[in-house]
Amino acid sequence: MRKVSVFGATGSVGQNTIDLIDRDATAYDVVALTGGANIEKLAEDARRLNADIAVTAHDDRLDDLRAALAGSAVEAAAGQSALTEAAARPTDWVMSAIVGAAGLPPGLEALKQGATLALANKETLVCAGKLVMETAQSHDARLLPVDSEHSAVFQALVGEDMEAVERIIITASGGAFRDWPLSDLANATVEQASNHPNWNMGQRITIDSASMFNKALELIETKEFFAVSPDQIEVIVHPESIVHSLVGFKDGAVMAHMGAPDMRHAIGYALNWPERRDLPVERLNLAKLGQLRFHEPDEARYPALRLARNVMERGGLSGAVFNAAKERALDHFISRRIGFLEMADIVETVLDRFEATDSLLDAQFDLDNVLQTDHLARKWADEAVTKTTG
Repeated sequence: MRKVSVFGATGSVGQNTIDLIDRDATAYDVVALTGGANIEKLAEDARRLNADIAVTAHDDRLDDLRAALAGSAVEAAAGQSALTEAAARPTDWVMSAIVGAAGLPPGLEALKQGATLALANKETLVCAGKLVMETAQSHDARLLPVDSEHSAVFQALVGEDMEAVERIIITASGGAFRDWPLSDLANATVEQASNHPNWNMGQRITIDSASMFNKALELIETKEFFAVSPDQIEVIVHPESIVHSLVGFKDGAVMAHMGAPDMRHAIGYALNWPERRDLPVERLNLAKLGQLRFHEPDEARYPALRLARNVMERGGLSGAVFNAAKERALDHFISRRIGFLEMADIVETVLDRFEATDSLLDAQFDLDNVLQTDHLARKWADEAVTKTTG
C-alpha cells in the first residue's frame, strides 16, 4: 500500500483527491489529512479513510476536532507547527493543496522526507521556487504539477528534450468577467466574481481567475517549474477550457493537452504517475463540442499579467512580495473594503515600495527571509488599503 497525505483536504482540490483515493481505498494508507475551519468534513474524511492524524490549521479548533474524532483511532492536532510535523511523517505521496503561502512550510518539509509532492499550491513556487526546486533535488524528492495548466505542460513534455522547446502557452478561461465591458469592472461585486463559467472551485481561486491573478501566478510558476525564460511563456484566453496548455517546439510543432474541465484529470495523473489509470471523468466529444476559441488577453482588463512579468524579470524575493500583496488585496476585496480593480493597484503599490529598497528583494533566499518578506508585504498591503479607503 502507498502511504499518502492530503494537505488542504477540505478544499476543492483536496476533496477531488479524496474522491479518487476513496474509489480504491485498499491501495492507500492515509497518513495525514489537514484542513481549516470545516472540522466536521475533516473529521468525517479522516474517520472514513482511517487516517493516522487529522490537523486543523486553527489552534482554537483543536477541542472541536478532538470531539469530532472521539471514539476513533485518528490523532488530532492543530496549528501551523502541527501541519509541519504532519508533513514530516514518512509518506510516499503528498498532495499540497493548502491555499496561499501557508502551504510552503509543510510542502518543503514533505520534500525533505523524500516524498513525491503533488503541487496544487502554486504559491509555493511563486514565493520560493529556487528554494523548493533545490530542496527537492537535494533530498531526492519528486515534484509533480497538479495545476491543470502545468500538468498539461508536463504531460506534453514526456519524452521531449527541453532544448527543443520554443515556447509554452498556458490557457486562461477569462473568468467571470471575460465578456464584461471594461467600464463595468470597477463595480463588479464579490458575488459576481465568485461565479466561474467553467470550473467548480473555491471562492478565492475563482475570484483570482476573474482578475487573472491566478494566471499571473501560473506564469511565474511555469518559469520556476520548467526553468524557461519569461519570454518563452505566453498566455492565451480560451473560453471553453478544453485545451489546458500547449508546448511549441523549434520545428514549429505544437503539442496541446485537451480534456474536460475537471481537476481529477491532473490530480489522477499525479496520483498514478508514471502510469495512467481509469479516471471517472467526462470523455471529450469533439463533434458535440463544435468549436474551440482563442484570443489574446487584454492587459488593460488583466493588469495582473503585466505585474507577473515584472516579477519574473526582477527575480529575488519579488515573487513572495507579489503573492502576499495579492492575498491581502483579495482579503480586502472579499470584505468589501476595496473594489475589484483596486486589487491590482494595491499589489503594484507594494511591489513598487519593495523595489525602492533593493536590499529587501535581494536578501538571501531561505525560508526565514521568504516568510519575513511575506509578513512585511502583507503589512504594506494593509497600509496601502487604509490609505486608499481612509
